[in-house]
Amino acid sequence: MPVLRPAAAGTGFGTGCAPCHHGEILQGVFLDHDGRRCAGLVTLPMAGPGTRAEFTRRPGTPPGTVTVVPADRTKAARAAALAIAACAERTGLPPCGGELRLSGDIPVGLGMGSSTSDVIAAVRAVADAYRLRMAPGTVARLAVRAERASDPLMLDDGRPVLFAQREGRVLEVLGPVLPPLVVVGCALGGGAPVDTLSLPVSEAGEDDVRAYERLRTRLRRAVATGDATLLGAVATASARRGQRVLGHPEFDALTAVARRTGAAGVQIAHSGTVAGVLFDPAAPGVRYRVRSCLHALDEHGIPTTRTFTTFTTSTTSTTSTTRNS
Repeated sequence: MPVLRPAAAGTGFGTGCAPCHHGEILQGVFLDHDGRRCAGLVTLPMAGPGTRAEFTRRPGTPPGTVTVVPADRTKAARAAALAIAACAERTGLPPCGGELRLSGDIPVGLGMGSSTSDVIAAVRAVADAYRLRMAPGTVARLAVRAERASDPLMLDDGRPVLFAQREGRVLEVLGPVLPPLVVVGCALGGGAPVDTLSLPVSEAGEDDVRAYERLRTRLRRAVATGDATLLGAVATASARRGQRVLGHPEFDALTAVARRTGAAGVQIAHSGTVAGVLFDPAAPGVRYRVRSCLHALDEHGIPTTRTFTTFTTSTTSTTSTTRNS
């Protein structure tokens, strides 16, 4: 339930922000507390790129009539309309339309959560216009209604979670924080955007679910012990399973580069083309390993995007074909 702030009517204008991520560490089909199968994922956080939303209420306009700029951000417009209805019900104000403006620097279609970031920023901006704060669980439910599947970007307390993206709920908090990583980001498939709705859907069998649950157990242990090498092994195994759908031709080259440069593993967005070679920052000679990795990726024609750490807010850009997408 939204939490009401003072001055319930607000000013009619609000802002909201949301981050992105760098694809998934783990994605598959898991069992919830009741033993029911659920699609779930664990995302790799990345500071820097994000979405900012500005929303202006237009009292007297038809409910659900939301204009959005850019005009192609239809999921964000749908989320704003859902948020208006929820906020109007909470405040007692009549529902109305409004104008939503989005800006940001997340590459679109690469599996970095750009649409979810738009949706969450939009919901937060609408709530701010009504002088409300929405709990993360409420934002998650609205996000799933708006885009059918949502990344856990509304959960901003830093804890890694296994998140049921089609239901908008946390299946498990894996621990307090992921092991620190140095990530060499890159783009597979030439950085071309992926239409996630066009990807084939395969049913998970019993063996698949057992395999995903084993990876879940190993990731839980990696978080508990701060083991970047074990996390990298989990991410690589998950990425390899994802190739049954994605089939990236560069996958073998990517994993070969990781082995040759002493990386902990690789991670790949399961609904896009962004990928990362993962290094333990405490490993001997990590700077040399990262430089060698960048050189090797270039030799294989795999464009790099940015090199960053998961335990600071700074990022270092490298040559990229995707930054302005």
